[in-house]
Amino acid sequence: MKLPERPLRLAVDIGGTFVDAMELDTRTGKVRFRKASTTPQHPAEGVLNAIAALGTDLSEVELFIHGTTLGLNAVLERRGGNTGIITNEGFRDIFLLGRGNVPADHMYDFRYQRPESLVQRRFTAGVTGRLDYKGNEVEPLDGESVRAAAKELVENQGVTSIAICFLHSFLDPTHEQAAARIVREAYPDVSLSLSTDIVREYREYERTSTTVLEAYIRPIFERYVDELEAGLHAGGFAGRFLIMRSGGGSMTGAVAKTSPTHTVLSGPAGGIVGAAYLASELGREELLTFDIGGTSLDACVIEHGGAVAAYEAQLEHFPLLIPTYDIRTIGAGGGSIAWLDRGLLKVGPQSAGAAPGPVCYGRGGTQPTVTDAAVVLGFMDPQRFLAGTMGLADEAAREAIREQLAEPLGLSVADAAAGIYDVLLAKTVGAVRQITVERGHDPRVFSLLAFGGAGPLLAPLLAREMGIREVIVPFAPSGFSAWGMLSADIVNDFSRTVMRTLDDADLSSLEPVFAATEKEALASLAEQGVPDGEGVLERQFELRYLGQEHSLMVTVGATLDAAAVRTAFEELHHARYGHTMGNPLQILNLRVRGIGRTSRPDLPRIEAGTGEPPLLTRRDAFDFGTRAVASFAVYDRAELRAGDTFDGPALVDEGTSTTVVPSGQRVTVDPHGYLLVTLLEGAQ
Repeated sequence: MKLPERPLRLAVDIGGTFVDAMELDTRTGKVRFRKASTTPQHPAEGVLNAIAALGTDLSEVELFIHGTTLGLNAVLERRGGNTGIITNEGFRDIFLLGRGNVPADHMYDFRYQRPESLVQRRFTAGVTGRLDYKGNEVEPLDGESVRAAAKELVENQGVTSIAICFLHSFLDPTHEQAAARIVREAYPDVSLSLSTDIVREYREYERTSTTVLEAYIRPIFERYVDELEAGLHAGGFAGRFLIMRSGGGSMTGAVAKTSPTHTVLSGPAGGIVGAAYLASELGREELLTFDIGGTSLDACVIEHGGAVAAYEAQLEHFPLLIPTYDIRTIGAGGGSIAWLDRGLLKVGPQSAGAAPGPVCYGRGGTQPTVTDAAVVLGFMDPQRFLAGTMGLADEAAREAIREQLAEPLGLSVADAAAGIYDVLLAKTVGAVRQITVERGHDPRVFSLLAFGGAGPLLAPLLAREMGIREVIVPFAPSGFSAWGMLSADIVNDFSRTVMRTLDDADLSSLEPVFAATEKEALASLAEQGVPDGEGVLERQFELRYLGQEHSLMVTVGATLDAAAVRTAFEELHHARYGHTMGNPLQILNLRVRGIGRTSRPDLPRIEAGTGEPPLLTRRDAFDFGTRAVASFAVYDRAELRAGDTFDGPALVDEGTSTTVVPSGQRVTVDPHGYLLVTLLEGAQ
């Protein structure tokens, strides 16, 4: 058997506090994992530091895959390029006006003000030329007006990136393409983003917003990818460079530089890709992902073995028409700051981040966080944090909680720290209810997959609170998102707006539209190295009852049958909302997903144990099962074997993460070494 020329795969995920790097040796299936601190001012530096901590020989790496929130942070911190808009004359304010709705969490806040716009009005320009709602040319594009607009934006306003978005261009992209040629000819160094290169769908504001966001983050994203690639190549890397997509799958670095909006939620996506793979391998068709990192908590539903998808995301109040996982995110992570609001204890959404970080990190942080509470409650060993490479200042954490929370509330330090957990748990229950109970799912039939550095600290408590039958804790949960990236396919999504009722539409007339869209998908896969004949295509209709606002996705086969489409839609609608209607169905968009399959890492099995694992030590910690300090059994995860079983209160320490098991719950180690936490019969 021929050994691979480059046997290693490397996945790196940037979080709010740490960078996680995971190496897979395809010859042995062995995985190695290391963490390094996030470097917000120079993100590529943190990635290279994590790889250096692993000690990976980059010349032996066949695949490097990366998940990053750089684009997201560029928008939140307003660090993107100086961006302008070219659109139709009379419509230059589409992006600035947006929608009139107030975000739900500010519905009754009369002081609410929208965040500052990404584009000032003087950076917008209208040009002569117009298509009607059917895509017919009403007025030819005036090249001189395009040149004048570009000159004003670039020479007078100093714009370095331009978004081009015309009315109804999703039906015919020729005006946008012609305008782009004119601007490129005059200003070849200016970055251009065309709406029809990004999304071919109706809704002018949402499409404009998506294009503006891409233009805004593209310059900073291109620089970042170039810096990272240069650093990797300097270390001897000569393999494939891939970046995760927000909706699962991956793309080459070259494609990512031209489509950076598809990466804005790529960090959480790796964990969901890995969760979907585990759902299949472990026989858990219904799975809830529970990812708590340094700054946020992300939860997603895996049903029937696949993650629930959405085709619109939100960045602040800016909509993004991109495929993404339907993730519920709240500002509640290990670095979330605990604070008092008129005598009420609150947790987050503010985070201590990587710098200065929690008080116990000893890097200058002064405000108590969830991590500080975990240290005070005895859940984390200050001497074993990050496998002993980073000590924790437990007394400093205790003092911060005492001064800022316990004394003002008239509580003991332990009760104040437990209160931080109580508030965090309440917020978490609300987030999980939103994606389960409020969407017709019974959380009690799901398994809860806990990962992220802080996921296993809270997951058993959440399962107890919501009656979830089982918690699954994978190996190295803090690096699970990076591990999930190793199983990501190469993916690209394409869409076309249809806007016809199912009854009136001649579905055979949509076949050429599907065929043209599939041709684009296959060309994209070929460009990214997927061999001819190995690309997989998936077709979908986006449908809704006529008159409704929200829609559902229905997968369709090679043969389009109206009756089968309606049946599939109604089954999905009944499962989601509990009813169906007799209204006509409206086809909004047809979608094609091109997939280039990659080989997935095997799940190794561990040797069987005696059923009674060796005890590492015992430590006093706060037991939420009894609401009192108790003696916890502490186990070293590396010493656990298949079939080992023990009851809480217990702690499972694996250096980069700790699983907290309150009394009334039991841990069983499965054949792959995963921890299965269940509620003991009769426990409350």
